[in-house]
Amino acid sequence: MISIFFLTLISYLLGSISGSMVMGKFRNVDIRKLGSGNAGGTNAFRTQGFLFAFPVILIDIGKGYIAAEYFNSLNFFDTTSLINANLIFGSAAVVGHCFPIFHNFKGGKGAGTALGVLISILPSTILPALIIWILSLILTGFVGFSTILAAITVSIISFIKLPFIHNIQIMCLFISTFIVFMHRSNIIRMIKGEENQFKKIMLFKK
Repeated sequence: MISIFFLTLISYLLGSISGSMVMGKFRNVDIRKLGSGNAGGTNAFRTQGFLFAFPVILIDIGKGYIAAEYFNSLNFFDTTSLINANLIFGSAAVVGHCFPIFHNFKGGKGAGTALGVLISILPSTILPALIIWILSLILTGFVGFSTILAAITVSIISFIKLPFIHNIQIMCLFISTFIVFMHRSNIIRMIKGEENQFKKIMLFKK
């Protein structure tokens, strides 16, 4: 019997496969040396454009979904274990994306992979979080700040949708807190007035 620990490790390793590093092999570029130095989809878009960033985002979302959905479907555990296992596998993939063992533990900030996990586990949180993300982005131009608000929205919606304490709520709270932590540098730059804005998409430009 394959243990939950082993599949959690596999989920982490899957999360450690960075979409930007995979695509970077085709272009002979390491986006960690460009722009913000982050290996996520936002920096991929800013430094390499849409055609590079789109498959990066698909890979990052896909690995979160696979870890939460398909690893959970393996019939190695009883029903009670399965309820908890998908949450563990999804969270491990998010951690792997942010701290990938294959890339010196220097990865992205987890939003794309977390989205993949949520598509599998609690898809009803995605639309409200996406609306908040878009509204914040067009009003402020801050991608990181908008992502933080979207992550917090996920936790809020999980508590609204599930009226009693549930493991899914705990996972959403963990992922939301983790994403906020991964964006701590963005928060510091915002406080200092040094954070970059995506001004092309803003409704009100200074």
